[in-house]
Amino acid sequence: MEVTETLSDGLKREFQVQVPAADLEARVTERLGELKDRVQMRGFRPGKVPVNHLRKIYGKAVMAETIEAIIRELNAKIVSERGLKLAMEPKVTIPNEATAVENVIGGQSDLAYTLALEILPKIELADFQGIKLERQVAEVTDAQINEALDKIAEQNRPFAAKTEGAKVEKGDRVVIDFTGRIDGAPFEGGTGGDVGVNVGAGTFIPGFEDQLVGMAAGETRVVKVTFPENYANAQFAGKAAEFDVTAKSLEAPSTVTLDDAFAKSLGLESLDKLKEAVKARLQQEHAALSRQRLKRQLLDKLDEMHKFALPPTLAEDEFRNVWNAVEGDLKAQGRTFADEGTTEEKAREEYRGIAERRVRLGLVLAEIGEKNKITVTEEELTRAIVERARQIPGREQEIWDYYRKNPAAVAAIRAPIFEEKVVDFLIELAAITEKQVSREDLLKDEEDEKSAAGKS
Repeated sequence: MEVTETLSDGLKREFQVQVPAADLEARVTERLGELKDRVQMRGFRPGKVPVNHLRKIYGKAVMAETIEAIIRELNAKIVSERGLKLAMEPKVTIPNEATAVENVIGGQSDLAYTLALEILPKIELADFQGIKLERQVAEVTDAQINEALDKIAEQNRPFAAKTEGAKVEKGDRVVIDFTGRIDGAPFEGGTGGDVGVNVGAGTFIPGFEDQLVGMAAGETRVVKVTFPENYANAQFAGKAAEFDVTAKSLEAPSTVTLDDAFAKSLGLESLDKLKEAVKARLQQEHAALSRQRLKRQLLDKLDEMHKFALPPTLAEDEFRNVWNAVEGDLKAQGRTFADEGTTEEKAREEYRGIAERRVRLGLVLAEIGEKNKITVTEEELTRAIVERARQIPGREQEIWDYYRKNPAAVAAIRAPIFEEKVVDFLIELAAITEKQVSREDLLKDEEDEKSAAGKS
């Protein structure tokens, strides 16, 4: 075997590899000898099939299998001996001329191929012990608890049938049948029966619910609306539609008294227990928002402290993923870059920076995890998969089997668990001060996170 390095440019490496035909032949002969003891062929006793006869029948297949195995072994050896860490799967280029391939498979020529690698950079970790971070903390107030209780009451309020001759008012629930038309023709999804509408909830096309006000049970009227420009189904976006709507029954909301009886209807012992549950949920929300903000600060610090060349293909693949998501979102919303106050060129530059930040932070976190022996245990992985399966009741076994058979899917679950463990490790080492803020401030930070388009 002869290996010659032909390119060493930044994080790119290229090697020319040549394997003598004699070495290939030796491996093929060895493999055929193994088959000889296992293959059963008519006219020959077990283990007595001549190797030459096997070569005539299986020779090319065994040679192809041998070439594949040798390439795999040599690639691993080249990477291992040189202490390289791969950023991407190796790219192997072998002669594509039919005659050259036939000569190699026929054992008449040496195997020659080019191995192209893209490697990970050597990352010099900064001293991240004592990184200064600020944890924002928000107390849960009585006003917040009461607001949450009011929302729960609103969501669970009972409805009672309205008296005969009554008309629909805002806040009522009306059961309707409807048939829609665009340009005079029915359209998919435009027909429904016995559909409950909470008038004023804003769950239907803008303007639809408002036009139900004043209807009586049994009445039919034409409702005219225009689909929003950013409607999820692009084929309807911006189009005018008419609906023949019949009101079948009307109900008015009843008042809800926040007392022990209401709490018991929700499965809790008393109103005090309900308040405790609401407070606990709000505290969890605040803690999650606070951690997300703290994590963002930490990642910003790590990004500032580590600058190094990125594997080109890795960065380009991440940018492609980000850009496809951006274009998909704009298309779904029926918007353009001009609507966002930018140009495609400027947007590309911004999102390329986001993609490069993601790759850089991913490599830094991986290096920190490796240096500090941070791993994801099988128990943690199993727990995450079980939790994912529970989210789809009735299909738990199907979800479990999917992950058992798909290593890539398991890796997608392992990655965020690993990231959170590394973040926890770094937060433990950081110098953290606490700052008391309002819930509104925490929520504002959350909105800032979303508008940053996933920069972390």
